[in-house]
Amino acid sequence: MTVLLLACSYAESAPPIGVGQTELPAAKSSGNQTRSADPKQLFEQGEAALKRSDLATAERAFRGVLAVNPEMAGAYANLGVIAMRRKQWPQALEMLHKAEHLAPQVAGIRLNIGLVHYRQNDFRGAIGPFESVVRDVPVSYQPRYLLGLCYFFNQRYVEAASTLEPLWAQASDQLNFLYVLGIAANKAGRADLEQRALGRLVETGQDTPEFHLLMGKAYLNRKEYDEAITELEAAAKAAPQLPFVHFNLGMTYLEKQDLERAKAEFLKDIEIEPDVAYDYDQLGLVFYLQQQDEDAEKMFRKALRLDPQLSSSDFQLARVYLREQKYHEALAAIDAAKKLSPESESVFYVRGQILQHMGRTQEAKKEMEKFTAMSNASREKRHQELESSPVPDPELTREPQ
Repeated sequence: MTVLLLACSYAESAPPIGVGQTELPAAKSSGNQTRSADPKQLFEQGEAALKRSDLATAERAFRGVLAVNPEMAGAYANLGVIAMRRKQWPQALEMLHKAEHLAPQVAGIRLNIGLVHYRQNDFRGAIGPFESVVRDVPVSYQPRYLLGLCYFFNQRYVEAASTLEPLWAQASDQLNFLYVLGIAANKAGRADLEQRALGRLVETGQDTPEFHLLMGKAYLNRKEYDEAITELEAAAKAAPQLPFVHFNLGMTYLEKQDLERAKAEFLKDIEIEPDVAYDYDQLGLVFYLQQQDEDAEKMFRKALRLDPQLSSSDFQLARVYLREQKYHEALAAIDAAKKLSPESESVFYVRGQILQHMGRTQEAKKEMEKFTAMSNASREKRHQELESSPVPDPELTREPQ
């Protein structure tokens, strides 16, 4: 247990326990290679540099280790950690997968692979690595919590509830945990767990701004917009700088078609949290609905720079280009949305429209046939357009401490 918990934390601070060994395997000799470099000493230098956040020195040291012994999993793992600190996600995955290949038994490596996906909002891609860690160490807190959130964000509510429930003893004083567990339990048809979670949420939250934020969020999801505004305004009055209060107020006013108020709230949230892609995504939608296509395009582009996994921005960008008759740009955007949301009926519909305008009639017909088939298959379910999908949950994505 201790090994895993330490391995869990090294991506943020210390180097990996269970990955970087105290005793390194003997260096392999080849050709002109000399024994002048001491891999053990280099590794220790790298660990020390990583602890003090001297990433350049740490990187040189770990690459020096690999020059002597190219099969040292700990060096690859720590290079992956360095790339994570720099938010160089492709490089991080490359190094971590090399470490995983050499040390598949080390759960901490797979945890960090999951974290790379998670921190890019690629919640679907994070599920596999987190599942493998939880299978190996079922009592682990951080990977289990993150796995539950990934299930939740992918609307796999039964798995979310069953994964999060065992964390009750450790997390039942955390409002976000109780909120997610209660919603997941409701969607999974587990009324007993829902009541326990929401009852504890009320008991723990009392009259705090965070509680009003979550209650407003709950009302918003239930389309009870006036009640949502009451709760969210109470949160904003008590804590004007509380992140995501204004975002959810913006979402509420957007649902009520009060576009100017929605715009004002999204701009307020951007002042507090300037790097949240969802604010720009929804602000772009406001501009699109106001037929301010140039501003809408800027907002969607900004959202995608912050979060390349945000398919709704690709989708809405395609609609902007379609309206502007920029069909090649529209097709590129809708193809990006299709890659990220292959089961969206709306994507097939818009793609069919674009292809029709481009004179690609047969391809357009196939897209419309797919749209019709998918619509018929889900006729008894709520029709889920990208622009009216469940309210985004950026406030729930923060990793457990």
